[in-house]
Amino acid sequence: MNRRINLIIAWLLFNMSASWAQEDPVPVDHNQHSVAAGRKGGDAKAEGKSLTTPQEIAMESMPGMDHSGMNHRGGESISMQGGSAPPDARDPNAYSDGYDFGPILRPQMGDEDNFGALLVDRLESATTHGSTAMTYDWQAWFGNTYDRALVRAEGDIDGGTFKDARNELLWAHAITAYWDTQLGVRYDSGKGTDRGWFAFGVQGTAPYWIYVEATAYVNQQGRTSFRLETEYDLLLTQRLILQPRIEMNVYSHRDDSRNVSSGLSDFSGGLRLRYEILREFAPYVGVEWASKFGTAANNLQTAGGNASGTLFVAGVHFWF
Repeated sequence: MNRRINLIIAWLLFNMSASWAQEDPVPVDHNQHSVAAGRKGGDAKAEGKSLTTPQEIAMESMPGMDHSGMNHRGGESISMQGGSAPPDARDPNAYSDGYDFGPILRPQMGDEDNFGALLVDRLESATTHGSTAMTYDWQAWFGNTYDRALVRAEGDIDGGTFKDARNELLWAHAITAYWDTQLGVRYDSGKGTDRGWFAFGVQGTAPYWIYVEATAYVNQQGRTSFRLETEYDLLLTQRLILQPRIEMNVYSHRDDSRNVSSGLSDFSGGLRLRYEILREFAPYVGVEWASKFGTAANNLQTAGGNASGTLFVAGVHFWF
């Protein structure tokens, strides 16, 4: 009985040693092995190359591929592109692969349409020292987003006649989203000698939404002039708006017939409070201070008038 037990134990030990020998083989040195031993032209070690990355090993194991045009960087394979386009390449500027609209009219973009508008900024009655005069200030334009014809007019009507009138016909071109350059002519009529001018200026919205008209003028007599007008809409509510406004005119030569002096000839500034019954229609009331300077002021005082004064105004602002 003991003999049988000894034989069974010896047999188990023999089988266990054989399995351990299979799980723990003798270490083998692979440094002398060539991974690309079967590559055409010999192994890499014989050519003095060292295969250190998986990409290089994979490339060496693929004998039929030309890898000279590939750039291996950061473990990625990147194909180099460039050179001339093939003869059958599509024209990038051709519309819809060369097809056009045929008999159908080409669609027109929104910035190609022509529009028109009329803005009457001031149509008011101005009262001072018991006298009343009518003042108007409007502009109308027609054109597209970038180019348009512009008409501006401003003046006073006293006793049914034009006391002073400025009329301008301009061509406006947009240079930015908020500014137009303007080129055209101006014609002054009413009291005194009529004058014609060439005009160049800018019109638009400055930072903080300040409206600006700045225009320079020159005429055939060598006279020059500069006019500046600014406005700002201060929203007290969504419909109640307080508008500060200033305007000034500068001339190079005096013109007694039109009551104009050299240098700063006149300045006016005021406040108008309007209520927009509709966005397109708003009555207003306000107060304005106006003054003449230089020889223009002297001429008024000599004639018994006032060179400066305060005016109370009431009028309407509308556009369509």
